[in-house]
Amino acid sequence: MQETSEQYMKRMDNYVGGRDPVKLQAAAPATLAKLLKKATPAKGRKRPAPGKWSIGEIMAHLADTEFAMGWRIRVVLGEPGSTLQPFDQDAWAAAMRYEKRDPRKSLEQYRALREANVALLKSLTLDDWKKSAMHPERGELTVRKIAEMVAGHDLNHIEQIERILATK
Repeated sequence: MQETSEQYMKRMDNYVGGRDPVKLQAAAPATLAKLLKKATPAKGRKRPAPGKWSIGEIMAHLADTEFAMGWRIRVVLGEPGSTLQPFDQDAWAAAMRYEKRDPRKSLEQYRALREANVALLKSLTLDDWKKSAMHPERGELTVRKIAEMVAGHDLNHIEQIERILATK
């Protein structure tokens, strides 16, 4: 059974657990770098189960998602009340050939985009955090909610990578 949008958002909220989403986002690249050091090239390409992403595919997804979420935050800030465009992560994975991307290069792309996005978040006023736009699947999203979802998304995928690394 596929997770609903509401279930997904609640799960991301649970990962964050009320912690500062900007601090969590700032810490994620170093955590991912440490995890990648533990992954052999073969382990990085191995899918843990049919239909599940490898570490390399997860890293490519994180890099592309960082690009997309940075764009969404900028849309909300620059055009409050607008509609945010959803994307199909599996279609992106296929179209951008996640299975062929180098996890370490994906980490560097992710790290550069994350640094820019965290700097932007740190520059926001209290009013900026409240600005919102509509997402067709998730409803009204404030900049704060997007930041929290991104932090939860990171923690979710960090946990997945840790589970993959723990398998023989």
